[in-house]
Amino acid sequence: MPKLRLHQLPLRISSGAFLVNSGMSKLKADEQTAQSLHQFATGTYPMFGSMEPSKFVRLLAMGEVGLGGALLLPMVSSRIAGLGLMAFAGGLLGLYLKTPGMRQEGSLKPTKEGTAIAKDVWLFAMGMTLLTD
Repeated sequence: MPKLRLHQLPLRISSGAFLVNSGMSKLKADEQTAQSLHQFATGTYPMFGSMEPSKFVRLLAMGEVGLGGALLLPMVSSRIAGLGLMAFAGGLLGLYLKTPGMRQEGSLKPTKEGTAIAKDVWLFAMGMTLLTD
C-alpha cells in the first residue's frame, strides 16, 4: 500500500471533500443548470458541444466524485491523486484563461465574475504538491 504522509492529509481531505460535494450537487442539477454549465464549458472546450447538456453534467459530476474519492482514499498514491487533481484543475483554469470577461484586460487578475474560477489555481497547486512530494 502506498505510504500516505500525515502532512498530505489536509490537502487530500479538503480538496477531496470539496470535489465530492461539488459532484454530488451536480448530480442533482436541473435542466437549466445543465444547459448553463454545458454552454459555459463548450465555449472553451468545443468537443463537448455535441453532448446533451444533462449527459455532460452527469459525466462532469461523476468525474468530480471519482477524483474526490481518489483523494480521500489512502490506498490511492498521492502522486496519482495529485496528477488527477492537476488535470482537473488545469481544465478549470483553461476556462478562466480562455473565457472572455473572466480576467482584467491584459492581465491575469480576475474580474469579479472570474474570481470563482481563478481560485481553482489552489486546486492545481495542491495537485502539484501531492505529485512532487
